[in-house]
Amino acid sequence: MNYVKTAVCVKCGAEHEATPNLTTCRKCGGILDIRYDYDGIRSSLSKSSLKERDDFSMWRYKEFLPVDDAQLAGGVSPSGLRVGWSPLYKADRLAGQLGLSALYVKDDGINPTASLKDRASAMAVAKAKEAGAKIIACSSTGNAASSLAGNAAAAGFETVIFVPERAPKGKVAQLMVFGAHVISVKGTYEDTFRLSAEAIEEYGWYNRNAAINPYLMEGKKTVSFEIAEQLDFHMTDYVAVSVGDGCTISGVWKGFTDLYQAGLIDRLPRLISVQAEGCCPINRAIAEGKDWYPMEENTIADSIAVGVPRNPDKALNAIRESNGVTVNVSDEEILQAMRILGRTCGVFAEPAGAAGTAGVKKALEEGLIPSNASVVSIVTGSGLKDVANAMKAAGEPVSIEPSMEKLREVLTL
Repeated sequence: MNYVKTAVCVKCGAEHEATPNLTTCRKCGGILDIRYDYDGIRSSLSKSSLKERDDFSMWRYKEFLPVDDAQLAGGVSPSGLRVGWSPLYKADRLAGQLGLSALYVKDDGINPTASLKDRASAMAVAKAKEAGAKIIACSSTGNAASSLAGNAAAAGFETVIFVPERAPKGKVAQLMVFGAHVISVKGTYEDTFRLSAEAIEEYGWYNRNAAINPYLMEGKKTVSFEIAEQLDFHMTDYVAVSVGDGCTISGVWKGFTDLYQAGLIDRLPRLISVQAEGCCPINRAIAEGKDWYPMEENTIADSIAVGVPRNPDKALNAIRESNGVTVNVSDEEILQAMRILGRTCGVFAEPAGAAGTAGVKKALEEGLIPSNASVVSIVTGSGLKDVANAMKAAGEPVSIEPSMEKLREVLTL
C-alpha cells in the first residue's frame, strides 16, 4: 500500500497531489517534499516485521516509498537491478587511528553502477513507468548520469544525459556502455544543468534531475533506513555526508526523520555536512548565517563540485534541523581520506565518496565533535569512478627488471 499523503512546497507551503510526473511547486517554483501517513505506516510496519523480509534491497522499505505495490510484485525491483542494502562496516582500526570512540563506514560504492545515486535513479525509473514515459533525461557531474543510464537500460528506457566536459572518463565510459545518448557540455555544471532543463522542457522527457524531481530524494533516503536497521535502530551520534547539490544530505535527513515519525528510532543523529574547500556554498551559508551565493567549482571531487546548488533549501534545513556540523576539506585531505579508507577498511572510494571521512577526521581534530562520539560516514561512490585521482592518492607502483637482485634492492617489508 502507498502511504503518500501529499507533496508540500518547502518555500511557500502549497500542497500538491503526488502525481507520477510531479516536479516543482506550481505556485512559487519551489522544491517539493513528499509527505506520508505515519500513523498508517506505524500500523503496518515494525522492527520485527522488517526482520522477516527477504528483500535485501532499497525496496524492503516500501511503506516509506511513493511506489505502487504492483511495481514491487514478485520481489523484482522496478529497474530490474538490485539497488541498496550496501554494507555497514564497523571501522575499529580507522576509529582507533582517528581517536574516535566508534566509527561505521557505509559503502554505497557497491551499488550496481557503483554509487549512492542508484537509489535515486531506481526511483526515477519507477516513477517514469507510472508516468508512461519513454525517455528519461538528466544533467550530472557523473554519478547521477551513470546510475540513470544503467537503471534505465535494465528497464528498457532510452536516456539523454548531459555532463560537463570535465566529467571523469570512467563515468563517461559507463554512460556509453549503457547506451545513453551523451551530450558533453563545454562549460560548468550550471551550464550543463541549464541546457538539460531547456531540452527536457522542449522535448517532454521524464526529468531525473534530483533538484527538480521530488521523488528522487525518496530513493536516496533509503540509505538512512539501512543504516538504522543495520545498527539495530540504535542511532549513532553523527552521520557524515559529502555535499554538492544538497540532494543527498537532504535525503539522508528525510530518511531519519521518517523513521523517527514512524517510531522506529527514538533519537535523531546530528549531520556532518562535508564540502570541498574549493566549492562550499552550502556550508559557507551556514557559517555566515546568510543566504547561499555561487562559488567557483575548484576541487578534484567532481561529484560535489557544484557552485550553484540546485537543492540548497532542503540541504540548509537538514543541517539546521539536525543541529549539524559543517566542515570544509582540502583536496589533499580528501586524497588522504582515500588512502586511509583503503588501508584500514579495504574500502575504495572516489574523492567525493571519501570526503565524508575526511570531514570526520577534520571535525574531530578541530574539536567540532567529541572523541567519545559515535559516527557513520557514508561513502557515496567507488574509486573505480575516478582512477586518475585514485592514483594521485595512492602513488605509482615500483617498477623493476625481472630479477631477485633488483627486488631485494627495492623491497622494504
